[in-house]
Amino acid sequence: MSVPVFAVVGHPNKGKSSLVATLARDPSVGIGTEPGTTIQTRRFPMRVAGETLYTLVDTPGFQRARSALEWMRQNETDAASRPSVVERFVRLYSGEERFRDECELLQPIVNGAGIIYVVDGAAPYGPEYDAEMEILRWAGRPSMAVINPIGNPRFVDSWENALGQFFKVVRVLDVMMAPFTQQLEVLKAFGQLRDDWRQPLNQAVDALIEDRNRQSDDAASVIAELIAAALSCQEIKDLPKEADARKHTAVLEEKYRGRLRQMERRARREVESIYGHIDVERREAEMEMLETDLLSKESWLAFGLKKRDLVTVGAVGGALVGGVADAALLGTSFLAGTVLGGVVGGALGYFSSDRLADIRILKQPLGGRRLRCGPTRNLQFPFVLLNRSRLHQALVAGRTHAQRGILDVDTINQAAHDLVEPLDDATKRELARQFDRIRRTQAGSERRIRVLDQLTGTLARLLDESLL
Repeated sequence: MSVPVFAVVGHPNKGKSSLVATLARDPSVGIGTEPGTTIQTRRFPMRVAGETLYTLVDTPGFQRARSALEWMRQNETDAASRPSVVERFVRLYSGEERFRDECELLQPIVNGAGIIYVVDGAAPYGPEYDAEMEILRWAGRPSMAVINPIGNPRFVDSWENALGQFFKVVRVLDVMMAPFTQQLEVLKAFGQLRDDWRQPLNQAVDALIEDRNRQSDDAASVIAELIAAALSCQEIKDLPKEADARKHTAVLEEKYRGRLRQMERRARREVESIYGHIDVERREAEMEMLETDLLSKESWLAFGLKKRDLVTVGAVGGALVGGVADAALLGTSFLAGTVLGGVVGGALGYFSSDRLADIRILKQPLGGRRLRCGPTRNLQFPFVLLNRSRLHQALVAGRTHAQRGILDVDTINQAAHDLVEPLDDATKRELARQFDRIRRTQAGSERRIRVLDQLTGTLARLLDESLL
């Protein structure tokens, strides 16, 4: 079965290369803000698991479309001869500077590629585009138009009216920000252009969805490993017997926090790599909970648990017993106006400790002392770390390969938080049990591996399915 090939053509600087980068999922596509970034054709195969599903051809923009069309009109005999006239034009002027760009972009079309014509929906339609569209119609190849509303869809309607006279299929697509579902819809539309393209493009859509699910599972595994490693993390410093431990606590605490920050950064790079984003420049707030107050109001609203959640997960983790645990699982309404509410409130003081990890002084068998920071027992910590990771994964999975700017992981940005569904009570309790089991298992043990598998499965269900 032949692999469909599409030439992406249009006026300079209207988003052609961005569309290629998005649909080919290829960060190597050259994208610039100035016209003329693309000066020659380049093919970008879209591959999944080593198999090429389709190929996109990035092309220069039209420069002298009116003059080229005038030559073609002078050399046509009838409508049936028009494709051969376009072919003869390319053969005659190929290599000459005057029509270099026109020949460069028409060559793959003459060779059999389908046509994707890209226009800017934020700019008004004008008659200067008629010559371009007429040349493409003369080429006689299956074609569709994509209206790219670069920041403003103000002129989309007029473009749809004009393009509908030249192209069978017209789609509106923000080529920089297009969600995964819209990308799939465009691919399906390609398949309607020619009978022998329908099957390979439907297969391409199925393969991309399967690959997307694999990426989600892989990201869940990375996040689970991060949380497990962070819950086990500790820093140790051996001291002589006469040393003053207080002089070493601040350095040890900062070293402990630094290790946690390194773990998170490494996990984020792995997640970015899973989705094909390499060497992304990232702007983010460091983990707020590593600074002073892990359980500040800001932390609750941004990533962590609220007070009733802390009681609930504490009860699940076994730190609360008897009636207190029962009350925690029933929720805050049960606690109101009861004596038990005061008991739970006292327990809450323990659970809402803002300490990330305590420093302990351990005696050594042969003398001297050992200073240890961690591992953390803070119930809030794994939930904060999880939801930071979920937000990052959602932003990365939704980022097209045409986006080359800074990845802004803003921990206080409400719009970003809308990407992440809040955890329901049942999921919080399930996660609390899994976090508690991780704390009770040894790294590398068979039991730890089983618990990690369970946590990975839970996290895979949490990762934003709407990105499909």
